[in-house]
Amino acid sequence: SPAMNKTATLTAKRRERVGSRYARRIRESGGLPAVLYGHGADPLALTLDLRDTVRHVLAGEKVFGLAVEGESAEATVLLKDIQYDFLGDSIIHLDFARVDLDEEVEVHVPVHLVGDAVGLKSAGSVLLHPITELTIRCKVTSIPDFIEVNIADLDVGHSIHLREVTIPAGIEVLDDPEAVLATIHTKTEEPTAEETAVAGEGAEPEVIREKKDGDDEDAKE
Repeated sequence: SPAMNKTATLTAKRRERVGSRYARRIRESGGLPAVLYGHGADPLALTLDLRDTVRHVLAGEKVFGLAVEGESAEATVLLKDIQYDFLGDSIIHLDFARVDLDEEVEVHVPVHLVGDAVGLKSAGSVLLHPITELTIRCKVTSIPDFIEVNIADLDVGHSIHLREVTIPAGIEVLDDPEAVLATIHTKTEEPTAEETAVAGEGAEPEVIREKKDGDDEDAKE
């Protein structure tokens, strides 16, 4: 079964100044700008340790304990948005939301294809993976690192639809049950209109949060 997120603790300092100029200085000194939202509190501009934080984020972790300097209680937070540099190589800003461990949240998780598909043994066959992540709703404590899809029995000309995949208990998938997660074609075949459309949907940029009032300056970081 897919590994579940373990809650790591990140430490953060408040930052009084926001904007791209100061954010750049923070990153140059080994920090990572972030903003914490939620639970009726004003947005809190923070600086985290760049190396430690990115290590956890790249491992697929989404739920963290957050220890903010000067606050006695550690917050439980959910990673809501990752901003990359213009090359798409480096993480330059994170958004977190305060959560309770027993509340349900909506998150995106990657799809992992496992197994050696029987259809790939045929000459000229190619595996298409139109959807690389799913939108799910579940308790914070049940967020999986990924959803596993076994493609061992997948043959040429066949597809695996979302409705055929066993989803772990306590997780509701919000995507179309007819969505194609994997299919095998020969290189001379053209994908169907449905699969082409689904692939296009999967390629759309993800918009996780709405812009907050007064957050324009920070959003440019």
